[in-house]
Amino acid sequence: MDHLPTTEAAVTACRAIAVGYAREIEVTHDIGADQTSRRSAAGVGVTTDPDGSLPHEAFVEFGGVPRVTVRLYPEDDALITVEGVECPDLPRDDVPAFLRSVFGDLAYVKVRRFPPGCQLVVPMPGDRAHKERIPVITLTPWLSRRTR
Repeated sequence: MDHLPTTEAAVTACRAIAVGYAREIEVTHDIGADQTSRRSAAGVGVTTDPDGSLPHEAFVEFGGVPRVTVRLYPEDDALITVEGVECPDLPRDDVPAFLRSVFGDLAYVKVRRFPPGCQLVVPMPGDRAHKERIPVITLTPWLSRRTR
C-alpha cells in the first residue's frame, strides 16, 4: 500500500486507476479554508488554516458503471460512494485499493435473510474488508448482480 501524503497524490492515484480500468474521470478541486466543506467556520476571505497551511479537498467522479465518486478531505480521509452507498471515513491511503477492488469486480453485496439486510463488502489488502449497510430497496442493478 502506497502512502498518499497529500490530496494531490491521491488524485494522481485515482487518475492512474481510471486509466488502468479505462474509465473517464472528472476532478474538481477546492483549495483554501473558505472553499473546503469541513471548514465552514472559516471567516469570509480566510483561505488558510490557523497553522498557515492551505487545505486542499478534491471531488473525483468516475464514468461508467458502477457509479463511483470520491471526496478527498485535507484531514487524510475520504468518502467514497458506490452506486449511492456512502463509505465514509476511509483512510486516504486505502482509496486506491478500495477502487481497484470495486472496479476489479471483487466487491459484493452480502444478503442476510433474517433479520433481512444487505451489506456492501469491499475486500481490502491484509485480510480486511470495508462493510456498509444498504437498505434492500435501494439496490441498483449493479449492486443486485453482486449479491451473495
